[in-house]
Amino acid sequence: MSTRAQTSPTARSNRSTKVVMLGTGTPRPDPWRAGPATALIVDDAAYLVDFGAGVIRRATAAYENGVSALGYGGTNISVAFLTHMHSDHTIGYPDLILTPWLMGRSEPLTVYGPRGLTAMTEHILEAWQIDIDTRLNGQAHYNATGCKVSAKEISPGVVHKDRNVTVTAFSVQHETAESFGYRFDTEDRSIVISGDTSPAQALVNNSRGCDVLVHEVYSMDAWRRDATQFQEFRRRYHTSSAELAAIANEVKPGLLVLYHRGNRAGGSVTDEMDAMLLSEIRATYKGEVVAARDLDVF
Repeated sequence: MSTRAQTSPTARSNRSTKVVMLGTGTPRPDPWRAGPATALIVDDAAYLVDFGAGVIRRATAAYENGVSALGYGGTNISVAFLTHMHSDHTIGYPDLILTPWLMGRSEPLTVYGPRGLTAMTEHILEAWQIDIDTRLNGQAHYNATGCKVSAKEISPGVVHKDRNVTVTAFSVQHETAESFGYRFDTEDRSIVISGDTSPAQALVNNSRGCDVLVHEVYSMDAWRRDATQFQEFRRRYHTSSAELAAIANEVKPGLLVLYHRGNRAGGSVTDEMDAMLLSEIRATYKGEVVAARDLDVF
């Protein structure tokens, strides 16, 4: 994977709250895009939404590019939020639990998410129990707290609040039994992350006037080239460029950030695909919009 910083010209580095795109990919193993993962940085605190493939390596790349709040190896990530239980959003969970601990995290990890999160957490810790026991009781004597996890299964509403941020979860419409989007309100910014969803009224209600809307999307040009079965899947569970433009026109975000965008079968997302997607959205939406790459900072 490329670890070159891709800081957009729309980045707002003078603000204390930043959005860091750790992974903008899909289930396709695109070598240039890690699995879905977005970090929210509020001064010196880091919060994570989703933990797709490569999450901690991407966090380390961001750290080396100057996002020091993440800590080397993600050691400062102690609060995370999961949108839904699909593998492309969760496959980095063992990495999130174990690697920052090995790099020195001593604070337990707290993770909020849908039903099934508790069982997944328990099974991961069980699967790596030999490793954990060896590191706790062997010569290295790792700390006994940084590998602990508090998994909290949530309902819509305020799910987390601390001195930096209030986090509100809302239900969205996707293939899994429960799926959530999240709104982060800090002293200076409001940021909404859609997760995977078809157009959802709850997302509209929680996004009006936000500073940044990070939203999944698929291109109508790509959709027209899909097999009929996959066309129906995308239509039912994801958001088209036309639908997202209509949502953005209603909620009027300060910045619309496209991520986790559907690409045609057989390869990686290209600059040409992004250009087509942006063109489709800009046909009816005149606000600021950018197609995010891994390690972009907004």
